[in-house]
Parts: sequence; C-alpha cells; structure tokens
Amino acid sequence: MKPGDELPALRVTPDRYLTVRYAGASGDFNPIHVDEEFARQVGLPGRILHGLWTMAQVARAQTEAAGGPHALRRLSVEFRGMGLPEEEVEVTSRVREVADGRAIVETVARQGDREIIRNAEAELDLR
Repeated sequence: MKPGDELPALRVTPDRYLTVRYAGASGDFNPIHVDEEFARQVGLPGRILHGLWTMAQVARAQTEAAGGPHALRRLSVEFRGMGLPEEEVEVTSRVREVADGRAIVETVARQGDREIIRNAEAELDLR
C-alpha cells in the first residue's frame, strides 16, 4: 500500500430481514430497526439499518484489504445518514499515508449518492 492507492470497494446489499437478525445479535431492538409501521409513523422511510452494522461494513472493507481482522488497529467514523435495507452499501477507501508499517486509510460508505458514513479513518498494521 502506498499513499493514493484505492482499496478494493466492498459492496453489500442488506436483505429485508437483516435488521431483525442484527437486532437479535446486538440486543438493539429499537423499533425504528424492526417495525416498519413504527418507523414510518415517526417520519422515517421505513426500517433503517443499525449504524453499528454499517460501521462493521467499513471495518470489514479495511480488514479484507489488509489481510484479516488482526490488521485493524483503530477505526473512527462519522455517521451521516440512514441506511436502508435492500439498497446496496458501497464502502470505498483511499490510503492517505503510510509510515512505520502502518497505513492511514480514509473511507466513505454510500447508498446511491447518499453518504451514510463519511470522514471514516482506519489505521492498518501492514506488518
């Protein structure tokens, strides 16, 4: 990896039941994630993805590019929008700097033209 390199994009399309499965795994049963009618009643377009699921996809993109989860040393993200089931999430990343066996990678997660995570930064151990 060198500065300016783009990492392979990660594309994943969450199915319509992902939020229910993720609620069970995470313990986050907030009705905006599991109840379509409730989500619409509070002004949302429908059930929305858990932010931490989306953040996990950002982490996944980094670890796949760097050879495994052991490489991820630090991750920070800025949640900027709601993700929706059944719409592809694309995670793109660019290497900002490399020094001392570590890379700093800038990342964005999008659904269509909406950034749902931006200003994400990962530190990867390249050793």
